[in-house]
Amino acid sequence: MKNFRSFLVVCIMGLSATSNAQTPQVAQELPLITATLMDYIDGTANGDPDQVRRAFHPDFNLYTVNDADSLVVRSGAKYIAGIKVGEKNTRQGRIVSIDVEGNAAMAKAEIAIPGWRIFTDYFLLLKYQGSWKIVQKSYSWREWPKGEEKK
Repeated sequence: MKNFRSFLVVCIMGLSATSNAQTPQVAQELPLITATLMDYIDGTANGDPDQVRRAFHPDFNLYTVNDADSLVVRSGAKYIAGIKVGEKNTRQGRIVSIDVEGNAAMAKAEIAIPGWRIFTDYFLLLKYQGSWKIVQKSYSWREWPKGEEKK
């Protein structure tokens, strides 16, 4: 099942990337956007707030809807402040898709925390002053499937 899931992710990413890959500019930007997203994914998994900070615009916010069906807005500064330096965890992240046009992009990632939740993150990114930054993150989650153990 894991091999099939990995194959499916590669196919989805390929479709997303190839829909825009006709231009050399897009082909050039995809690795840069991926690197920004990986700063977020790896930084949160490895307890590296500086790496996470590199991925985001300083004034970014996170948005979600809570169990009471209310919009929750969290400042990026508070989010990053909650990352404990050097504290690695079991987060497993993967990029599902990237769509880019000019200096704007959107991306989808899945972050699994075994035994707890699976998050779906949606990012808006902008390229300015020569680098890509996440300017907004919205997310949703579902509970980790019962009966599946932590890895």
